[in-house]
Formats: sequence, structure tokens, C-alpha cells
Amino acid sequence: MKIAISATGKTSENLLDVRFGRCEYFQIHDTESKEIKIIENEGKNSSGGAGIAASNQLIDEKVDVIITGNLGPNAFEIIERAGIKAYKCNNIPISSVIEQYNKGELKEIKTAGPAHHGGAH
Repeated sequence: MKIAISATGKTSENLLDVRFGRCEYFQIHDTESKEIKIIENEGKNSSGGAGIAASNQLIDEKVDVIITGNLGPNAFEIIERAGIKAYKCNNIPISSVIEQYNKGELKEIKTAGPAHHGGAH
């Protein structure tokens, strides 16, 4: 199984980034091979549709699970349609995120969060 986590950096000590479409990186943890792949989020610098770009990038990576802060309506719809499960987590170290996921302590994201338009927050 491949788990994608929105992250502020490239190591397990870095924090989860609660922004999905605008996070710096995605850390993709393969639970079978134990490999970790770091990819730069293609959506982070886009003027609009950051969540869409990020969603499509993770679909291309064939992830099974996404862990982030929240998903905007477009990202949520794309991810739901792709059959990818999404879970909510706070900005804690990635190592703790994985631990909480493995213990079944994360809440599944069942509804979209607020829409963000452009780079303004």
C-alpha cells in the first residue's frame, strides 16, 4: 500500500503540512517495500487549481491513501472518484503521522473542507 502525506519537508522529522494543494512536498510511504519517495508538489505554485494538480499527481503515483489537513471540494471529488481514502491529521512529525495511521487513530475525511481560490488565504 502507498500512503501519501502532505509534508513541509523531506524527512520523517518534518511536519505534516495541513495544506494539501499548497504543501511543499508529498512523502509517499510504501508499506510493503518500506521505501519512501519524496515528490515536489506540482500544485504549490499554481495560480489556481492547486488541489486538482496535487490530486492528479498522487493518482499518477498510484497511492492508496492520502493523509493531510483537509481537502478542498475539487481535490476531494477527484480523490473520492479515484477510490483513494483520505485521512485528517494535524501538523505533527511525519513519523508520528504514520504511527497514528497504523494504530487506526486518524479520522477519515468524508466531506470537503472550504475552497481556497488562488494563492490568497
